[in-house]
Amino acid sequence: MRRLLDGQGPRVGAIALLQLVQAAANLLLPTVNAAIIDDGIVAGDTEVITRLGALMAVIAAVQAASAIAAGYLGALLAMRIGRRLRADIFTKVQSLSSQDVALFGTQSLTTRATNDAQQVQAFAVLVFTMLVAGPAMGVGGVILALQQDVALSVVVIIIVPLLLLIMYLIVRRLIPLYRQGQDLLDRAGGILREQIIGVDVIRAFVRQEHEVQRFARTNAGLTANNLQSALLVAAMLPMIMLVVNISSVAIVWFGGHRIQAGQMNLGALTAFIAYIMQILLAIMMAMYVLMTAPRAAVCAERIQAVLDTEPSVRDTAARDSAARDTAATDAAAQATPRDAPAAPSAGVEFQAVGFSYPGAEAPVLADISFTAAPGTTTAIVGATGSGKTTLLNLVPRFLDPTEGRITLAGRDIRDLPLDHLRESMAIVPQQSHLFTGTIAENLRMAAPDASDGELWAALEAAQTMRFMRDLPLGLATPVGQGGASLSGGQRQRLCIARALLRDAPLYLFDDSLSALDYDTDTRLRSALGQRLGGATVIIVAERISAVEGADLILVLDDGRLVGQGTHQDLLAASATYREIAESQLALQGPL
Repeated sequence: MRRLLDGQGPRVGAIALLQLVQAAANLLLPTVNAAIIDDGIVAGDTEVITRLGALMAVIAAVQAASAIAAGYLGALLAMRIGRRLRADIFTKVQSLSSQDVALFGTQSLTTRATNDAQQVQAFAVLVFTMLVAGPAMGVGGVILALQQDVALSVVVIIIVPLLLLIMYLIVRRLIPLYRQGQDLLDRAGGILREQIIGVDVIRAFVRQEHEVQRFARTNAGLTANNLQSALLVAAMLPMIMLVVNISSVAIVWFGGHRIQAGQMNLGALTAFIAYIMQILLAIMMAMYVLMTAPRAAVCAERIQAVLDTEPSVRDTAARDSAARDTAATDAAAQATPRDAPAAPSAGVEFQAVGFSYPGAEAPVLADISFTAAPGTTTAIVGATGSGKTTLLNLVPRFLDPTEGRITLAGRDIRDLPLDHLRESMAIVPQQSHLFTGTIAENLRMAAPDASDGELWAALEAAQTMRFMRDLPLGLATPVGQGGASLSGGQRQRLCIARALLRDAPLYLFDDSLSALDYDTDTRLRSALGQRLGGATVIIVAERISAVEGADLILVLDDGRLVGQGTHQDLLAASATYREIAESQLALQGPL
């Protein structure tokens, strides 16, 4: 978090200097006013009144100008800190694996990047607005009040510790309430997100009332928490004002007697009361800071927990190597036209690979060994939950194996820079996710410089032309968040077209044809065979018809590789594969 102030030293120094000027001007005004009363009004000297009145006007102007300048610079610095903080959280989340994100939860990360960052920013505004002015006015007010009348200053010695004690007791109670409140906010946001995403499921099972009650319980807890903290904050000001007002009455009472006894001037009493108000203002400043400090501290802790998280998938490749590879890649890209032949295929080899989630009782994958030869198609089949997607996610290092090693073109993938590893492959994930924007913008995520002609060629290969012809805006057709305006099959085919735009030696398809009918499925697989040419392809599929032409089929069962070979080999040798085939193809008699 300290990095947020890197390079901001001069600006912080300027804010502090301006606030010192502001505090000094505030402290001078009561003294000048006392002189006007004693030396001008009481003495009847008009010249003194005019001269000191002009001086007061100049001091007031300086005070106002310094306060405005300090407030502007403080707010500007706080806004920059907020912007940098949100950028740091976003960048950090981008470096985390899906496993790391799951530890925090999507809703919690969203809250930390928005609400928590906003709370820290609001606290920074207060700090930079009152960083120096508040303490300077408080300390200066006490010293100058003692200078006006030592005997009367006994009141100050009593009320200042009492006010600080009140604030301490309230703030100590606020910290756990704010921490609990942020957790409840996460929970309420998570429930709301679930209910919005799963609204059709809730309606289908007529669970609206149950979900309303579930949200109401969390909302009630959040409301009660906010009410407790709001009551404490609301009680602070009346308690402080009660102490100060009683003190003001005592000051006027005893000060009046001292003036009557000739032990104190009227101007001194006026200045003393003004300094008491200065002390009150300083305490009010501290009160506002302390009211926001507990919540900001809790939010900062939650943000720091994200920023301190070490990604479970680390880019261990040397920076200089990555820089050399990038330079070589850029040079090759500049020297090679877009219609150049595809890069040579890269083989993938799994060597006794295993994977377990932290704290899991059993591994998700165990002792997986196979070779996807360059230029071949390898298919992965198995029952739901057998580890197919997890296995595929190990190749682009969305997850890292806990045992064994994986090589790409003979090199351990952990020795390759992550960006270069993932640039060497095109991926179609199981969840067909599209982003807000146009169809063209979504497709160009894989190839930013692709021409419209290349986009249409990829769309045609992905069998999207039938529904694309019905779109009046064509490639400029807007896509809703997550592709909500499209059907499941349309989203899948657009994701496939996006992957086809990348001229990669390795393609990964994670159950990417599940939403397609058999006719479209057949035509798409035929087009893929022609489009991908000699690339290496690894495909996860549920349908036997989608994998029976693969060069190598892997059969997973409960995280273990129970068979591998061609379609005909597995029909003869693998009971698990034969059972899957029989259930899908409804074959009659022995296979």
